[in-house]
Amino acid sequence: MPKMKTKSSAKKRFKVTASGRVVAGQAGKRHGMIKRHKKFIRTARGTTTLCAADEKIVKGYMPYSR
Repeated sequence: MPKMKTKSSAKKRFKVTASGRVVAGQAGKRHGMIKRHKKFIRTARGTTTLCAADEKIVKGYMPYSR
């Protein structure tokens, strides 16, 4: 059986933690910061873990990073 390929876009955007959760960059911070609340900008700093449904999709893109 040949090896499965990893999606190049997924390996650049996501990282799997030791416990198996998927970490991604926070969405909604590319532009339009003037209209965002200060609280949103503070809480959207850094990275976030994906929900279970999105996590299942991303893990399908990266078969060997579990």
